[in-house]
Parts: sequence; C-alpha cells; structure tokens
Amino acid sequence: MIRPARWPAGPALCLALFLALTSNALADQVWPEHAIRFVVPYTPGGGTDVVSRNLTDKMAREMHWTIVVENKPGVGGNIGIDQVAKSRPDGYTIGMGQTSNLAINPAMMSSIPFNAKTDLTPIALVAQVPMLLVVRQQSTLKSLADLVDAARAHPDGLRQAVAALGTVGHLAGELLAQRGHYKVLIVPYKGASSALTDLIGGQTDFMMTTPQGILSLVQSGKLRVLAVTSAQRLPIYPDVPTIAESGFPGFDAVDWKVVVGPAAMPETTVQSLNLAINQALKNPAMIQQLEAEGSVAIGGSSQQARDYIGAEQVQWSTLIQQNGLKF
Repeated sequence: MIRPARWPAGPALCLALFLALTSNALADQVWPEHAIRFVVPYTPGGGTDVVSRNLTDKMAREMHWTIVVENKPGVGGNIGIDQVAKSRPDGYTIGMGQTSNLAINPAMMSSIPFNAKTDLTPIALVAQVPMLLVVRQQSTLKSLADLVDAARAHPDGLRQAVAALGTVGHLAGELLAQRGHYKVLIVPYKGASSALTDLIGGQTDFMMTTPQGILSLVQSGKLRVLAVTSAQRLPIYPDVPTIAESGFPGFDAVDWKVVVGPAAMPETTVQSLNLAINQALKNPAMIQQLEAEGSVAIGGSSQQARDYIGAEQVQWSTLIQQNGLKF
C-alpha cells in the first residue's frame, strides 16, 4: 500500500507559522477592508462640509477607497468630534476637526464630552483660512490704525459684530483688542448673515469674518477690507495688509481644519490616511476650491498636525483665561 507522504513535524509547524504571518501581513496591506466613515461635525452645505466632501472625494479616487461622509452637527462641533473620539481606533471612523472644537471650545465651555488633547489622533492638517477685518464702505475707519485709535479714544464705543460667541472671528477681535490695549463692545449674532446685514446697515462698526462670505459684498462696494489676520497676505486680496504688518508683529489668528481619529490608532493606519490626505491636497481641483474661498492648503505629517494643534490650544486657552471668556 502506498501511503500519502507526510511533512515532518518541524517543517509542518514552520509552514503553519509562515502562513499565519503572511495572512496577517496581507491583512495589514489591504486596509481598508471596508468603507471609512468620515464625520463632519457641522451641517451640510457649510464651508467645513464642502471642504470635507471635496477632500474625501479626492482621497477615494486616488486610493480606490470607499469613504462615506456623515454630518453630525451640534454644540459647536462637539457632538461630531465626540463620536470620532469614542469610536474604535481602527481608522474606520475619522472626522474633520477645526479651531473651534479642538482649541476654543475646550477652553471656553464649562463642559465638553471629550478631551481634545488626549482622546484624538491628529492625522493631517488640511487647510487654514484667515479672518478679514471689514467695515461698511461709508465708514470713517480707513485703516487698522484708525480703528485702534478710535477704540482707544472711546472705550466700548466701537461695536464688533460676531457671527457667534466663541468663533475665531470673535476671538481674533479679542486678541487684537488685548494686543492693542483697547476695549470694544461685542455684539453677538446667530450667524454671519444677520451680522453682516447689521454691519452694512450701520448698527455695528466692524467685523472679522471669513473671505468666502464677503467676496460679493466687497465687489459690490458694500464692505471694505482693512486687514487680514493671517501671517501672510491672501492671494485673492493682495493689496490688503496683514494685522502683523500693520503694527502688531507676530499676530496670526486663523481658522484651520484637521483630520482626526480616535486615540491609539495604529501608526500604519495613520500614515496611510496621512498619505492619502497629502496627495488629495495636491490635486489641482482641490487647490482651486480652497483658494477660491480664501483658504490655503497645509498638509504635512501627523506629528506636525499634533504640534500645530498644541500651539493653537495654548494661544486660545491663554487668551480665554486672561479675559475670563466663558459660555
């Protein structure tokens, strides 16, 4: 009788181990095995939603991934980011964080459901957008120096419109007032539209707002831009000086966006997502969309994202504590 050949015990064990290790390696290589959930912590159609959908579309096309965008708005972005923070750290749930929910809310709100410093993994910076300091066209304030002089001469005499308390536009104004040693009256609204309407109508004196919301108003001659809050001038407003070059060296206050995941994500997964984001940010259509709204693509490593967020958290929490700002 011819018996079937058998592997010796040693080689058989080695083969089993080899197959197991190969299987694990292949499993790592095929990540993601299913769709990635991308949480946008704001309503559909807004600036963050538009950028998020354009970014994930480019990532999906470049990497042949399936990415499903979910809008989870509420409490200044806290609800959506909390869902990301409490998800499994396998890379299948990530989201779009930004200045308000990662640097301002934690310092300004009395209660927040996640720890922005320890409960999240920064994956990659996406973009930053500065604020523009604007006045109505008929305003007697022709420059930042005019505004500062008027505010110093009449404490609480100037009225700053803010789209909502705790926004970058609000705190950029607080930072400028602190640096300029003056005080103004803060007039909060429930959105940029009503705030801009009152500014144009003369109910308030100035506002700090994002470029995309005022481009048509500037072009139609209803608003005038006095300064930009970023360290560099904006390409779409090349003649508008920065606050830094208008007497406040080092001034830099921008709204930024960063893709984050839950804490303790595998480094290989973080790097795969980081690579996909950086490639998407090089896409000409992505660059054009960001520049059209006044944003600047950032990108970079996950460690650079972590360092950037940390520095921003220090800047805004220090300002908030020094001025006793809470809500």
